[in-house]
Amino acid sequence: MTASGLVGHDDIDALIMRLRLGTEASELHGSLCGYLAGGGSLRGTSVLAALQLDGEATEPTANDAALLKRLAQQCENELADPELGFEPLLPEDDRPLPERAEAMVDWCRGFLGGFGLAGTPAHAQLSEEAQEVLRDFGNIAGSSFDFDNEDEDEDALIEVQEFVRVGAMLLHTECTAHDGPASGTVH
Repeated sequence: MTASGLVGHDDIDALIMRLRLGTEASELHGSLCGYLAGGGSLRGTSVLAALQLDGEATEPTANDAALLKRLAQQCENELADPELGFEPLLPEDDRPLPERAEAMVDWCRGFLGGFGLAGTPAHAQLSEEAQEVLRDFGNIAGSSFDFDNEDEDEDALIEVQEFVRVGAMLLHTECTAHDGPASGTVH
């Protein structure tokens, strides 16, 4: 875990290796965020069941289940943060640019999958802006990158990351606003 007690990229990476989930840490985080942003609920189900992820015959330990539960709570809190503190969980900035760019692609791919799994009625009522965000996430998820100028490429990745950060919060706001008081939570 990070110094702040938050679940970090390396924590998820280690969990994925232990459970042999066949996904990447950023994709798992994106899937969970997409599921929650799309109005999905984890009440009464585990993160892995909600996201339809199965390990290779490796059941999560109590510690693994607790880590996934903390991650889910962290994602919910960050997506609903009035201070806009949400960030896609990507490798640290000291990692090579191609690795971080590929993680951004994985995160968007995961987000779209999780959003689709949520499948709530709110999806039919998305604003044009929210629909455009989903289309743009799809474009990012289908991207491959050529790296020519490291400074320009770094700036471009920062811009994409900021767009994704804000887009995920917009989608969360739209999809959870339609829940009303029936969900039992206040956002």
